Order: sequence, then structure tokens, then C-alpha cells
Amino acid sequence: MVDYRQLDVGDALPPFTTASVSRLTLALYCGASGDHNPMHVDIDFARAGGAPDVFAHGMLSMAYLGRLLTNWVPQQHLREYAVRFVAITQVGELITCTGQVTELFDAEVAHGSERRARLTLQTTNQHGQVKLTGDAVIALD
Repeated sequence: MVDYRQLDVGDALPPFTTASVSRLTLALYCGASGDHNPMHVDIDFARAGGAPDVFAHGMLSMAYLGRLLTNWVPQQHLREYAVRFVAITQVGELITCTGQVTELFDAEVAHGSERRARLTLQTTNQHGQVKLTGDAVIALD
């Protein structure tokens, strides 16, 4: 559990690395998300579209970053969350999710004020290539 009283700008969230992104992962994500775009599961379709192989859904990578956040704080503390897709996540890649506190501030809410933290987020593959960047705001109260 996070001790919010000890939190400072520059602190890092505990990172985590996914298992290797597999074709099974992509097929399971298709079923769970309802996104059955064949670029993610049909190698012939992907090759016909100019890709060397199927590749991960961008929203799967966004979900990995969401898990980074909810591993750190309860889901109900999440106030804002946005990402930018930087590069395609390929089959076989290991994705490491990281985050860092960039700002601590008070926000006005209906019942007074709420202490919050702004975070920068990122996913990278095992070669250090950035796949996703993002930011989030979490409540600390």
C-alpha cells in the first residue's frame, strides 16, 4: 500500500513487465474486448495489409498501463488517464510499464479539496523502444 504522506515528486511507481505478448494473448484480448480486427489475429490479413505479422491492440497496451496504476492505488482513486500510441507492440515482445510522480497538488471538489498526484507513464519493450506514453491523475485522500 502506498504511504501518501511519504510521496514526493520524482518517486517511481513499482514497475512490472508482462509475459511475452503471444498470439494467444491477442486472441483472448479479442474475445474480452470485442475488438476482432483481423490485423491482430490473422497473419495472412496482416501481411496483405503490409505488416510482417499480427500485432497487439493499442488498447491492450493501454490496459497494461491501467494495471500499473491499479497495482499501485485502488481503481476508485483514478481521476484522469490518457495515453499516446508511439509504436506498434509486436508478438513476442516483453512490455515493461513504468510511471513517475511529476506533481503533487490540491484540487477543488464538491466536498472541499482533494490531494492529488500527476503521473507520467510509459511502456517499453525489452530493447528499450517506447511503445506508449501517457499521464494520469490519482487522488491521494
